[in-house]
Amino acid sequence: MPNQQIQIFTSADGQAQLEVALEQETVWLNQAQMCELFGRDQSVISRHIRNVFKEGELPEDSNMQKMHITGSDKPVSRYSLDVIISVGYRVKSQRGVQFRQWATQVLKEHLVQGYTLNRRRLAERGIEFEQVMNLLSRTLSNQGLVSPQGAAAAGVISDSCTL
Repeated sequence: MPNQQIQIFTSADGQAQLEVALEQETVWLNQAQMCELFGRDQSVISRHIRNVFKEGELPEDSNMQKMHITGSDKPVSRYSLDVIISVGYRVKSQRGVQFRQWATQVLKEHLVQGYTLNRRRLAERGIEFEQVMNLLSRTLSNQGLVSPQGAAAAGVISDSCTL
């Protein structure tokens, strides 16, 4: 695919490495890949995915794809980046912690780069970047989207407002 970017997550112990191709503004992983990523077995990952949809955190129809694999009689479900992140913040494992730290760092880098690139554009539209970031931070907190484990992400947003 043209303009395909690749992000690589490597666990601190070097035991897990996952190359993720960004396609159509998101990434897709199946349960086996998430098991490897988070260092948990399929039943744990499956339970967390089920709960993400059951609790209404994300809509299933736009965050899951069924792929037919050649030579297999059963389709494989792939899950969007939103699901991967939700599972990552629910799973209790050392790799889950490492993934959250990595994801927070990538988010922070993108926020800082986006801030640099888009501040002028926002100012031209009469919107102060700090207002946008404060609104986003408050919305995430007010909607209960920031768990104790996810507080770091809200911190990244707040920190970016003081740059």
